[in-house]
Amino acid sequence: MGAEDDSSIINVVQPDIVVVCNKSKLDEHGCNGAPDLVIEILSPGTAKMDLVYKLNLYEKAGVMEYWVVHPTDHTIMVFKLAEDGRYGRYELYEQSERLTVGILPELILDLNEIFAES
Repeated sequence: MGAEDDSSIINVVQPDIVVVCNKSKLDEHGCNGAPDLVIEILSPGTAKMDLVYKLNLYEKAGVMEYWVVHPTDHTIMVFKLAEDGRYGRYELYEQSERLTVGILPELILDLNEIFAES
């Protein structure tokens, strides 16, 4: 993530879900620069990577919102970038709640539907 040319890129991540609002950031290689929203689905094997390494990387890159979904706990941790460029304390949403997407405030997710068993 960033404006480097391909030969100088050292941090490459493959988030589970990304939202990019600025179409000009996209090319045949993916997103050049920070996506607006990144969502990671937590698993036991990726917890440390998602909650430490990627959290710091996304914060440094300027990702406006970073969500960590806990599928077994039916919760979502939402980190929002503050004016100082830091995430600060996260907001925790449980299955019974509704989550307003910060970058798209008209989009409200019913977490009962997100975590519904099929």
